[in-house]
Amino acid sequence: MLKHFFNLQWKSFFRAASFKTNLAFKILMIFAALYFILVFLAMGVGSFFIIKKAGLGDPLRVVNRFMIYYLVVDLYMRYMFQKMPILNIKPLLYMPFKKSAVVKYSLGKTVFSFFNWMHAFFFVPFSIVLLSEEYDPLSVIGWHLAIMALIYANNFLNIMMNNQDKIFYPLIVILAVLGVSQYNGWFDVTVYTAPIFDAFFDMPWTFLIPMLLLVGLIYASYSYFKKHMYLDGGLATKHTEAKSEDYTWLNRFGNLGTFLKNDIKLIRRNKRSKTTVVLSFLFIFYGMLFGSGAVEVYEGPVWSIFAGIFVSGGFLFSFGQFVPSWDSSYYPLMMSQNIQYREYLSSKWYLIVIATVISTLISAFYLYFGWEFYLAIVVGAIYNIGVNSYLVLWGGAYIKTPIDLTSNKKAFGDKQAFNVKTMLLTIPKLVLPLIIFAAGYYLINPISGYIAVALSGVLGFVFKNQAFKMIEKIYKKEKYKTLLAYKQTD
Repeated sequence: MLKHFFNLQWKSFFRAASFKTNLAFKILMIFAALYFILVFLAMGVGSFFIIKKAGLGDPLRVVNRFMIYYLVVDLYMRYMFQKMPILNIKPLLYMPFKKSAVVKYSLGKTVFSFFNWMHAFFFVPFSIVLLSEEYDPLSVIGWHLAIMALIYANNFLNIMMNNQDKIFYPLIVILAVLGVSQYNGWFDVTVYTAPIFDAFFDMPWTFLIPMLLLVGLIYASYSYFKKHMYLDGGLATKHTEAKSEDYTWLNRFGNLGTFLKNDIKLIRRNKRSKTTVVLSFLFIFYGMLFGSGAVEVYEGPVWSIFAGIFVSGGFLFSFGQFVPSWDSSYYPLMMSQNIQYREYLSSKWYLIVIATVISTLISAFYLYFGWEFYLAIVVGAIYNIGVNSYLVLWGGAYIKTPIDLTSNKKAFGDKQAFNVKTMLLTIPKLVLPLIIFAAGYYLINPISGYIAVALSGVLGFVFKNQAFKMIEKIYKKEKYKTLLAYKQTD
């Protein structure tokens, strides 16, 4: 049976319409996985000696002290990015398979997820170093088994918490507050959590506790999915009561106002769009790495423009790059109506502009780091409005990624968003403003660099009509390829 399931998965991969894109993306992911493997290996081998050399105490106790944060970050990354087994279950419900076999296969696939076995590249070398440093072998093995059981428990806990935002996010906020409290010396939660992880080493038999927890979560996950494995039941899309939102003040803008109302409703009502707004808000604080001097490599003057582009353009990059994918669920219906591409694209553009202006105003607290740093943010916002706003709409024509508005998975992107055209468009988005600024800054004077980037944005705004004509032409050319792509579910 398992062989048959793997055979179906293999065919799904090679027969998909996006096979070439999938293959290229898989190769890219392999390189990314190799990078993280090397990083974890280096940390696993070197962390013991780094901690010891720094005089922080017993390396094992130091690792145990911060293990709670390691596990929480792991759970957060899983919640945001790990693919859920529900995506594997739905296509198999139409076939003559036992429910138990389908659930076992779907949950079993998550066991081999990169999110699980990548941790071994840290903990296995670290445990070997502990043994080489004459730590008690039985204690090291017990500690290692306990930690790996907790990591796999995270896997099944994530499955159980999937889409339970009311539970997950408050927990993350509480732990984030605890982390800040510890950093500022107000309250140290590790005083209470470290002894738990120390016990796995001091009393090796206690590894049975996380093992039992893991077994319990496996059984709970199995029972839950088996019980709710119906298309019209647990696997059905959840619907909530709709609330009337008229936004009549937008009626004065005609068809453009209609599109704007739809976009605002989309953002307010759906999980994926709400996540994107949160991510775009977090972009505002990215400038702290530059302004505070926390990262030495970012201290050059050119990097201030890079920060300005990101701080003011969080919504532009997180929302704008997926136009028209936000409307993928009803895009075929839209294309069958008498809708002008120009009005549709204009509504998205105005939404991006408004968000960019709001982000720039919120970022006024960066004046604390000096007027020049905030000037870089303002100049970056002008460039985003005058140049990057067109580029993200242009690139959206090539990102044929259907978006599930009910899920926040893949909030940063998808395999179909990876192609040569979108990568080439990254150059004028991020590299070109740095070059323009550097030319004015070093060839004339610092203020000239800011003026040159701002003028680039103003020039783009002047040629707005020409830019929209070109983008509209591209969207019409890609129309039927986009419609076909939105029919693909894999």
